[in-house]
Amino acid sequence: MPKTHRAAVDLAPLLDGSSAGELIPELATRGLQQLIELEVAAFLGADRHERSEERLGYRNGYRSRSLTTQVGDIELQIPKLRAGSFLPSILEPRRRVDQALYAVIMEAYIGGVSTRKVDDLVAALGSQSGISKSQVSRICQEIDQQVQAFLSRPLESSSYAYVYLDATYLKGRLGKAQQVCSRAVVVAMGVNEDGRRELLGLKVGDSESEPFWAEFIAHLKERGLAGVKLVISDAHAGLTKAIGRQLQGSVWQRCRVHFARNLLQCVP
Repeated sequence: MPKTHRAAVDLAPLLDGSSAGELIPELATRGLQQLIELEVAAFLGADRHERSEERLGYRNGYRSRSLTTQVGDIELQIPKLRAGSFLPSILEPRRRVDQALYAVIMEAYIGGVSTRKVDDLVAALGSQSGISKSQVSRICQEIDQQVQAFLSRPLESSSYAYVYLDATYLKGRLGKAQQVCSRAVVVAMGVNEDGRRELLGLKVGDSESEPFWAEFIAHLKERGLAGVKLVISDAHAGLTKAIGRQLQGSVWQRCRVHFARNLLQCVP
């Protein structure tokens, strides 16, 4: 069984119920499909349209196959061969490679692609898959690019009257020495005109300081965030000051969940 990374577990609830809920299955589908293409190329001894004396067979179209994962049911295209059959190792009984891939997706933005994550993903595929670490690392980097594109998308298409701001702390590698340290992950969630929650932005920094929050909110405004009437957050001093300066004209409300936690810390 592949390991579920702690950062993925901590970050997943922040993305649940938002537009990221549509992004994650798409990333999982693309990642798994690329893994299948790499494995069939290793199985045949050659890539598509590649001329090689070591080629052991030829492709002959695709067949659809549904795979149930922890991010929902996804549709995969399984290559067919002119002679013989091919079944990707991720579809073997009791194989849960989706957990490892899901963890890589969730952590790609947080800490980048590390050798340990690639090792876990290759191990989940199985040592006989024929897929190298460099190939899996390239897939992870492409996933990271897709996540970056999602977090930089324009926000002009919808107005968000209600915005939630919060932060959590995760372990990440920093600097050339790759030293593991705690880093702040700030998240902005908005409620659109249809009443649906949507992930507006996510950013990693050293701490929840006022300049960091101000920079984060200013970036949201540059992407088109406007018309905010109510902002909900905890009573962090740096955050409340940044809201007052960057979202003038909106009303701030203290999060009742955080307020209840603060009260419980003062009683036995």
